[in-house]
Amino acid sequence: MAAAGSRLSIFPLAGALLFPRMHLPLHIFEPRYRALVADALARDRRIAMIQPRGPGDRPALFDIGCVGRIAQVDALDDGRFNIVLEGLTRFRLIAEIDAATPFRQVEASFVGFGDDQPAEPLSLIVRAELERESRRFADARGYSVDWDAVNRLDDESLVNGIAQIAPFDVAAKQALLEAATIADRADLLVQFLTFFSSGDDDGPTLQ
Repeated sequence: MAAAGSRLSIFPLAGALLFPRMHLPLHIFEPRYRALVADALARDRRIAMIQPRGPGDRPALFDIGCVGRIAQVDALDDGRFNIVLEGLTRFRLIAEIDAATPFRQVEASFVGFGDDQPAEPLSLIVRAELERESRRFADARGYSVDWDAVNRLDDESLVNGIAQIAPFDVAAKQALLEAATIADRADLLVQFLTFFSSGDDDGPTLQ
């Protein structure tokens, strides 16, 4: 793992969460992020995902993100990329670096994220509650879900997978990313899913 004070090239993208050992597919079309991918491929294949706090060209950033490694890449003829990032570890933003690159770079610390190792299993009660609220959530949204496949997922893949795809707002997504453990994240998910299923068509919001 990289040391504290590491320099990271970032892709700020609202609503896009990456977790350790999870995968995030991305279609890269903006010139600055095409440059980011090309640079990462020429170096260590690492790209750091982090959510912006608001709109704009250079918005402020949340404090916590996750570094990913480009696991798959498809370079298109027109310069765009389809990539899949594999999550490595979360990080804490220390400061933004005044870089000459078209993409943004930050100084980041990995201290305190030793918990990003494979998680302890959820209790049977928490797992059952999460599956129940996920079904209610999917039914309310009209989603078609292969529940047999869902039931076969390990706890970490289930929790983080739901956190990645659920249509929550940026602040709620960030709370899920920052949860210290899988159990904490599962508890938050149950709260958010329960709130949505109670009839709020806009989904949960922390803003």
